[in-house]
Parts: sequence; C-alpha cells; structure tokens
Amino acid sequence: MRINKGILIGVVILFIFFYWSEVYAQEDKYLDKRKQMLQTQIKARGIKDERLLKAMLKVQRHKFVPFIFRQLSYEDRPLPIGEDQTISQPYIVALMTEALELSGNEKVLEIGTGSGYQAAILAELTKEVYTIEIIENLCQRADNLLKELDYKNIKVKCGNGYLGWPEFAPFDAIIITCAVTPIPQPLIEQLTDGGRLVVPLGEGGYQELTLIKKEGKDLERLFITGCRFVPMTGERIE
Repeated sequence: MRINKGILIGVVILFIFFYWSEVYAQEDKYLDKRKQMLQTQIKARGIKDERLLKAMLKVQRHKFVPFIFRQLSYEDRPLPIGEDQTISQPYIVALMTEALELSGNEKVLEIGTGSGYQAAILAELTKEVYTIEIIENLCQRADNLLKELDYKNIKVKCGNGYLGWPEFAPFDAIIITCAVTPIPQPLIEQLTDGGRLVVPLGEGGYQELTLIKKEGKDLERLFITGCRFVPMTGERIE
C-alpha cells in the first residue's frame, strides 16, 4: 500500500509540533515556578546579587531531585535525594553562595556534592569548581548529571572531604554543605590568603551558618544565620 507523500510529511510535522509543544509546556511550567521561587523565597529575603539571581533562574533544580519529588522542586524546603542526604532549600543555597562574594574568576572548592545543584550554581558564577562527595552513589550520579548538562568547568571527586583537594589548591573560596566542627585544618590551609569559607558549624540538629575570612594566619568569623545540615562524614585527618 502506497502512502501519499504529502500525508506522510503532514503527519511528521504534526508529530513534531505536538512533541515540542509538550516539551515547551513542561519547561514553561517549571520556569514559572523558578520565577516564583526567586520572588518569594530569594529576593524577598534580601538576596541582591544579580548574577546569582540569574544563575538560580537558569539552573533547573528539578533535574537534581528524584523524579517522585519533582513537583516539589521549587518549594521552600530541603528534599531527600537518597542515602539519607538532602538538597538544601533554595534560599540557603542562595545565602551561602552570596556570602562568598564571587566575581567570576575564582577557583572554588565544595565539600559535599550531594545532588550537584550547588556545584551547578557555582559553575554559573565562577571560573572553576572542584567538588568532593564521599558517598559513591551520589558522587557518580551527580558527576553524570553535570556532564549531561555540559558543565565543563566542574571537576567531581569521590573521596574524603576532610582532606580537601590539595592538587588544585589554593582555592579562592570554599563552601562546606554539611555540618562540621571544628573546621578541618586541611581546608583552612587550602584557602588562599584573603579567601572566604562558608560552613554550618556545630553538631546535632542545629548549627550556625558561618562566614570565615582568612587574612594571613588570622580567621575572622561572621555569624550568618541558624541552620540545619546533615553531618559531615569521613575520616578526620589533621
């Protein structure tokens, strides 16, 4: 049976139209949610860095959470990502990132890759991102996703965050996305003079999100806010 060429072309065009209409509708829905997230959760709480706001609008947070939680991706809350770990609420991601005062040319170390979302935000704002995750499954999943999203300025390592990443030190900024006290000495040593480090300091269910400014051998500590993070794991080696 012969199929009319014109009908076949029409069917193909119709299929493409409906396919892309569905893709656009899905992305547009999440774009609206990201815009709402920025207005009600981020800007409303005082985040002003325009480059950061653009990055959080661009990076699709729903791709970094398990499918069953996708509809909750832009709510004002952390979400489970497996292995008893979570992705931080959007505001905390914004707050920690803004505290680093990134200008665009820094080399940043992240301890606790988790889902990879924080690394993606950092990659939009700076030159190089080095991120370490101790849980193998999360590390591989994040690495695969970040490569799929074509982030060429992120290096992912599966390993002990207490040791940092001495091969690429020093770092202009360090962000620790898990609770620890005290700050591991190797990380302080790998922070450049004049660098900044953001960390949830404390144990148990409550920590103090703290900004550390390094000036020579001196460390200035500035309290940011109270917070709750999962504890840092791995072997502490000083």
